[in-house]
Amino acid sequence: MTNRKIILATVGSLGDLHPFLAIGQALRARGLRPILAVPLDQVSKCRDAGLEAEAILPSFDELGRATGLEDDEIVRKVIADTNFLVNQILLPPLGESTNRLMEIVSEADAVVGSIFALAAPIAAEARSVPYISAVLQPMSWFSLLDPPVAPGFGGLVKPPLGIMGKNWNRLIGAMMATELKRRYAKRINAVRLSHGLAKSSATPVLQPGTRLTYSLGLYSSSLGDIPADAPQPASLTGFPWFDSADGKPTPLPEDLSCFLEEGPPPLVVSLGSFVPFAAQEFYRRAAAIALELKMRAILLTQFDPGIDEPSIKVVGYAPHSLLFPHAAAIIHHGGIGTLGQALRSGKPQLIVPFMGDQFDHAKRLERLGAGVSASVDAFMQNGTDPLRKILSDPNYEINANRVAQKVREESGADVAADKILEIIQK
Repeated sequence: MTNRKIILATVGSLGDLHPFLAIGQALRARGLRPILAVPLDQVSKCRDAGLEAEAILPSFDELGRATGLEDDEIVRKVIADTNFLVNQILLPPLGESTNRLMEIVSEADAVVGSIFALAAPIAAEARSVPYISAVLQPMSWFSLLDPPVAPGFGGLVKPPLGIMGKNWNRLIGAMMATELKRRYAKRINAVRLSHGLAKSSATPVLQPGTRLTYSLGLYSSSLGDIPADAPQPASLTGFPWFDSADGKPTPLPEDLSCFLEEGPPPLVVSLGSFVPFAAQEFYRRAAAIALELKMRAILLTQFDPGIDEPSIKVVGYAPHSLLFPHAAAIIHHGGIGTLGQALRSGKPQLIVPFMGDQFDHAKRLERLGAGVSASVDAFMQNGTDPLRKILSDPNYEINANRVAQKVREESGADVAADKILEIIQK
């Protein structure tokens, strides 16, 4: 069993990496040999977590330098336009990334890949290795029967759908597929052809581009079931939990623990590991709102927003699983990793989405009754109103606790590892 090699390929922020680390550790505990295939600057974290890891992309700094832009400019462009992310960040190194991954995939028993790991399905198909799609968030099924609430999908009719609604969504979906193929298919197919594969008819970015052995939804069923038009076979695992700054066990910093003990529960503000590069004004506004509400606050950001108030604590990193349960409420961007930890904490949430799937997560949170959402503009102008709403109405915390009980019962990494093991033993 120890020679059975599983490749876990992912590209993105910590919300993309952490579930794969959790699954990798669960696979290793079952006697398999997981290998993380990630960008260069994530390799050391994977190895510190006790896992093998190989780089299939340059570091994020190197990818950024290739665009000729500063970090904050890159983040703003990615937030504003997914096309920039694909065209300027993901596609340029695809050929080299696929070549590297081809070496790693040699003699593997399966490849598990996330949607933006564009080289993973190509390498798996070229090596005739089973490919398992890792669906990190509900939106990534890209269902026409349960379309996401997100920029770019506004033309799709939302459920419940009648015959006319379904036909309309099929039409819009076909138009979207045609446009995405126009933008990206030529460059992806060029890499496929270089490895002896036929052109793919799949929709780039929305579909993996190769025959799937299985699809794993790596999130809680609390956020919704698998859509009826999702690729089959498929199942939900629950969130795979991993929560560390450097791959090793990370306690709360001593000064943060002292701050928590010195007063009432604070607001906790987190924008994940990506958005903070371009969001210092957001943190300053969050601090001002806390002062207006006469509350304490903890701001999680690696950049100093320049706030000098004893009731406001700025921390570069703290494990969400340890910090969030101490919060009065959690303000965050709606990234899937942060959302999972916030749901697990049982605390009411205010989601302020910046991009992509974050808008869809905000809507799903509202359906659960565990929090509310606000646009960035609304938060900056009058963020006190939605906070007062979730802090004054006990139903938000009641619902948050109800959801937390379900989320805590799920063991996503173990379920995913068991399913992968089952697949390779067939």
